[in-house]
Amino acid sequence: MMYDVIIVGAGIVGAACADELSRRGLSVAVVDRECIGGGATAAGMGHIVVMDDSEAQFALTRYSQQLWQKLRPELADDVEYEQTGTIWVAADEEEMVEVRRKRDYYTQRGVPVEELDAQALKRFEPNLRDGLAGGLRVLEDAVLYPPCAARFLMDRALQTGAKLHLGCSVTEVGGGCVRLADGVQIRAQIIVNAAGASAADLTPGVQIRKRKGHLVITDRYAGFLRHQLVELGYLKSAHSLTSDSVAFNVQPRRTGQILIGSSRQYGAEHKEVDHEILARMLRRAEEYMPALGRISAIRCWTGFRAATPDKLPLIGPWPSDRSLWLATGHEGLGITTSLGTARILADQITGAVPEIPIEPYLPLRMTSSQTLKEPANA
Repeated sequence: MMYDVIIVGAGIVGAACADELSRRGLSVAVVDRECIGGGATAAGMGHIVVMDDSEAQFALTRYSQQLWQKLRPELADDVEYEQTGTIWVAADEEEMVEVRRKRDYYTQRGVPVEELDAQALKRFEPNLRDGLAGGLRVLEDAVLYPPCAARFLMDRALQTGAKLHLGCSVTEVGGGCVRLADGVQIRAQIIVNAAGASAADLTPGVQIRKRKGHLVITDRYAGFLRHQLVELGYLKSAHSLTSDSVAFNVQPRRTGQILIGSSRQYGAEHKEVDHEILARMLRRAEEYMPALGRISAIRCWTGFRAATPDKLPLIGPWPSDRSLWLATGHEGLGITTSLGTARILADQITGAVPEIPIEPYLPLRMTSSQTLKEPANA
């Protein structure tokens, strides 16, 4: 079997890449050991959010958000795309300083936002506790259901000729070849490693670490929550590269359910729920929304994010193998940035001019090796 592109990984990033590349006329195959939208996609909140840790992070998240907005009329109903908006919640006046910084930063770049005082915050979200200082409402942020979003994108790719190989464990990639556990080899001019937290297992030298997270979903409580709510302290916990952390992060679902996060752990290799971390995460949520302690949770689960040292994804050619490309390292922003990642990757592969600067995301920044090898039997 020979293709123009083989994508390893059928999560939302791999599905978006398959859709974009196949729509540009390339023959594409997607290989995954499990199902469409498994792995980190199934463990993601589905928050389509603009972030501003760096100019590069802002550029990619805003670009991707706008691509989701354009795609919205075509999305299947089960994707559950809802423009709920995000409120970044400030606990005190010190955090209100950060609210105003974010307000100015977003406003200067054309992102609609609204600063909220304590009274306005309570009006928008009555179940938040009293005594909070205010917040920043980001109007165009949205939520969706990640597994169905991945399925939607993959279905579009299949309709334009892509091929899907599920239940296929990949043991090796490179040199223009994907080798499967059963001995089968699939060849392509370009191989895209979109394997998320497992990407480093297939491409030695890729600087990715697994970061474990927990999620809880509640029973249905229509009207309890209106926006995605995130504490500004979340930014501090997300910046920690060594210690375990939790933060208040809750999301309304169309069903009336509430999705509760978030936690971050390095060095936790097992998938089982860590009850100590889970308890910390739920206590943190109750500190901001005390009524959460009186509602029923029906399921909790975990997943692994693919984290890079600089918190930016790896999108582009791998310097030591001309046939190998990366689309991984998105950490907690893979759902948001999947469409932008696919565009950037496809632009590079096809020679199109990217709509945003791509240099901050190139894998070259993570390695000192700049020697390119031709793929075997090219």
